[in-house]
Amino acid sequence: MAGDTLKATTDAAGLAALIARAGEQTAGGKNGLPPVERWEPPFCGDIDMEIRADGTWFYMGTPIGRAPLVRLFSTVLRKDEDGKTYLVTPVEKVGIRVEDAPFVAVEMSVDIRDDEPVLVFRTNVGDVVEAGAAHPLRFIIAGENQELKPYLHVRGRLEALVSRAVMYDLVELGEVLSVEGRDMFCLRSDGAVFPVMPAEELERLSQ
Repeated sequence: MAGDTLKATTDAAGLAALIARAGEQTAGGKNGLPPVERWEPPFCGDIDMEIRADGTWFYMGTPIGRAPLVRLFSTVLRKDEDGKTYLVTPVEKVGIRVEDAPFVAVEMSVDIRDDEPVLVFRTNVGDVVEAGAAHPLRFIIAGENQELKPYLHVRGRLEALVSRAVMYDLVELGEVLSVEGRDMFCLRSDGAVFPVMPAEELERLSQ
């Protein structure tokens, strides 16, 4: 048992060190992030790492409590066409589990530019994302309680689940617009319009 624990600790430390070296030795991509979309390393199997729905990262069932380490891991996340999420470096790709979205949008502010609102979000790992055509918002209705769940595109195929508190702030900014001849409850950001739901269904959100 002690040997297994030591091996697990070594594996986690080794993975973190590998990612750190990759970040130091490779020119950053957009926003200074590693260009993971350009790396094509061999797949080295899955590791016992999971991102829970609330954004907490776990390794072998234990929360990763070091925020800088979580941030480091988050910079080399990639979701591939197979729908799975990986940690990717120039020399290896390992699979991890994601319960919902890999990120959570925990804060939002509203900028006004040229008389147009721009919704600016901060994720739990420090990414700052402006909603718009390049970073759309999408909305689904999920669960037994028919809960509204907004998602924000962050990069690649990775999204952030908008936290419940921020979702309520979003709803306050909504307006009814005609979309393809139907009244829709919508949000606007940076010139883009994001339909949330038919206007007649909006009353359910306040129940």
